[in-house]
Amino acid sequence: MKASDYIALYLERRGVTHVFELIGGMITFLLDSLHQRTGVKIVSMHHEQGAGFAAEGYGRMSGIPGVAMATSGPGATNLLTAIGSCYFDSTPAVFITGQVNTHEQKGQLAVRQLGFQETDIVSMARPITKAAWLINNVADLPARLEEAFQLATEGRPGPVLIDIPMDIQRADITDLSRLETAAPQPPPSQDSAAFWEQVLTSLHQSQRPLILAGGGVRSGAATDLFRDFVHALGVPVVHSLMAVDVLPAADPLRVGMIGSYGNRWANIAVSECDFMLILGSRLDVRQTGADTESFKGQRTIYHIDCEAGEMNNRVKNCHAHVSELRPFLMAALEKTGPYLQCQSWLEQINASKSTWPDTRELKDLQGINPNILMHVISAHSAQAAAYVVDVGQHQMWAAQSLQLGADQRFLTSGGMGAMGFALPTAIGASLAAGGKPVVVIAGDGGIQLNIQELQTIRRMNLPVKVIVLNNLCHGMVRQFQQSYFDERYQSTLWGYSAPAFHQVAAAYGIPSLQVADPAMLDSALDECWQNADGPFLLEVMIDSAANAYPKMAFGRPISEMEPLAAPTAMEST
Repeated sequence: MKASDYIALYLERRGVTHVFELIGGMITFLLDSLHQRTGVKIVSMHHEQGAGFAAEGYGRMSGIPGVAMATSGPGATNLLTAIGSCYFDSTPAVFITGQVNTHEQKGQLAVRQLGFQETDIVSMARPITKAAWLINNVADLPARLEEAFQLATEGRPGPVLIDIPMDIQRADITDLSRLETAAPQPPPSQDSAAFWEQVLTSLHQSQRPLILAGGGVRSGAATDLFRDFVHALGVPVVHSLMAVDVLPAADPLRVGMIGSYGNRWANIAVSECDFMLILGSRLDVRQTGADTESFKGQRTIYHIDCEAGEMNNRVKNCHAHVSELRPFLMAALEKTGPYLQCQSWLEQINASKSTWPDTRELKDLQGINPNILMHVISAHSAQAAAYVVDVGQHQMWAAQSLQLGADQRFLTSGGMGAMGFALPTAIGASLAAGGKPVVVIAGDGGIQLNIQELQTIRRMNLPVKVIVLNNLCHGMVRQFQQSYFDERYQSTLWGYSAPAFHQVAAAYGIPSLQVADPAMLDSALDECWQNADGPFLLEVMIDSAANAYPKMAFGRPISEMEPLAAPTAMEST
């Protein structure tokens, strides 16, 4: 069997339903085989980065590795941002790049390049993948494909890259035994029961316990068990940016997001708790702030994660247990002990929430309040399978204030923090959800990085509702400049411009509307959802002076937040 046919059939038998790509000479065999030999849908994007992000959206929504393909040279290098995003946010993905023929590779020759567009993508991708391989012997291909899918999903998920020369793609494979998909292996057993006994003893001695949920709950396919677990215990839950969707907004145990731009009441709860159980969170600087000693304080912290290197890294003296979350939660659910009496603690948290509501952090802002906007969007978007959120101030307003239903997902770029993430990711997310609607929330800066994918959405008539918060600046960095650069707004306000996005959408043939009046938000969102099965772009005008508040005052404890407290040190944005 021709190798490209083998690859196509293998992808189909692993449950891959869509492959995302931008055509190039070195992947023509692969795409032709997918077209002729399988029912896998080929989704042609308009930039390789868009293809990579679409694969990320597919992988995060489905749990099946998203697959993106690109040609050699610039096609392959354009995938790198999306590869890094999958790596940092633990998304299963397999990236397949075409490479020049084996006889055109420079090997050890003292030249920069031999074949046209020859580029060593494997060396570039290796630091941001779980594995990256160049296949120069067709006999190695079946085993590498199988290993790629296994690696992408086992342990802490992530991306794998396979670089395949064109002559290898058309070579013959004789061993077809691996085309039969192996059953997934259960995770190795870990001694979680004994550790859970320690946690439970300490938990019952606490007065103000919290559970901190991180992105590992979702990437570890443990959301269902997590929800059963917290309801069996009755312990309040705070979450990181990557875990906005682990509990629905209406859940009485859901407190809110913590960290640099966390809900003020949630950060206060962290400062007041005497016990914390951390599940699948790496405690990065955006969660804890710079003052890690204050974050640890005198409270007891138990930390469960599948990567040993993530524990006792920044926050010291935690009780650490290396385990995947599913086996740990299974062990914990077998013995949760008596339901904890946290009612007075929950009332204390809710009183703080009433004192510091998210919708009043920007109470003096002129025009549309972005936190209120998120509540209005939520009220109109019950049909959405997911919110796909770009990077910037709007990302923080969305994480603070969206009201997710039980089955709705929240996808954003956390570790990489890549502007341009949302629009192409929404394509993969919608397709993985069986064509259900998804809502994109983006800023005017980020949407322009991959705005060409509006054409993909229009061509496929996908139900992607694009909401652009247009504040006519790069708002998050402008806020940073306001704090640290004496309001010198170079390249954020000065030397920056944005188009009328509703007119751009119209040029792509997508129905659109612009709104600037708070009183018109409901009617604008009614129009957005009038045809639930088709695309729409809503441009929402926001005051350029709007800041993302509250914001942790860098250098201070987690509960001290701007604008009520001033930072003592300079942070990254």
